[in-house]
Amino acid sequence: MDRTLSADSTPIAYRRRGEGPPLVLVGGALGTAAADAPLAALLAPRFTVVTYDRRGRGASGAAEDGGGVAGVRREIEDLAAVVTAAGPGASVFGMSSGGALALEAAAAGLPVELLAVYEPPYTPGASGLLLKARASDRLHRLLAAGDRAGAVELFLAATGVDPATVDRMRRAPLWPGLEALAPTLAYDDAVLGDGAVPAERLAAVTARTLVVCGGFSSARSRAATRTLAEALPRARHRTLTGQTHEVAPQVLAPVLTDFFARDVYVRQAS
Repeated sequence: MDRTLSADSTPIAYRRRGEGPPLVLVGGALGTAAADAPLAALLAPRFTVVTYDRRGRGASGAAEDGGGVAGVRREIEDLAAVVTAAGPGASVFGMSSGGALALEAAAAGLPVELLAVYEPPYTPGASGLLLKARASDRLHRLLAAGDRAGAVELFLAATGVDPATVDRMRRAPLWPGLEALAPTLAYDDAVLGDGAVPAERLAAVTARTLVVCGGFSSARSRAATRTLAEALPRARHRTLTGQTHEVAPQVLAPVLTDFFARDVYVRQAS
């Protein structure tokens, strides 16, 4: 993997594959560049796809500030460094909380003209904000106590994984890797704020944006993506029939290819 330096000199590891207009993929919670590889491989015939390890993950530098507002600012700087390394005219796709990070970066002035996100896990509404507040409090208490397994279990439960599946995962070879990434959940928690769609900040996003959700995702998730699309000045919404939050790469890739390739052509021709 290659490396670029963020604004605070933290090394951020990234991988480049394919040929064509540059496209940066931003992973969600507990994700790494390796986890994004299946989607990247499907996009590589049309784009130069750049995947990267977010701060504190994989081959990138450690997360030392524990998240919070400072952590969000650092992650925006990390993404800006990767976009610069990707090359002029780079587009961005963000998955789940990676989508929320991409949106915050665009609102802060990241120079990107085309942006797509899949189900940023906002939880608007009174009950959603209460749920987010309770989950955030418990997450930080678990991390402070060094209970990485508990933090991962909390995250998995919050994303709809049933207890029996979590129990099987705990006995699987992948579990130690998930526990190693547990401290970075503080970053994903911070980028979602109080859970509300940050409409006031998102009004500053100038990128043409595609907001995508799964037709079999929860009603809360589907409603949140529609609220998000309405908050963005230049957004359109799309639902993928039969998909959940764990979207199949082979279903998502053609949608992203159509959006980024067609809109890049239109932009270059105008």
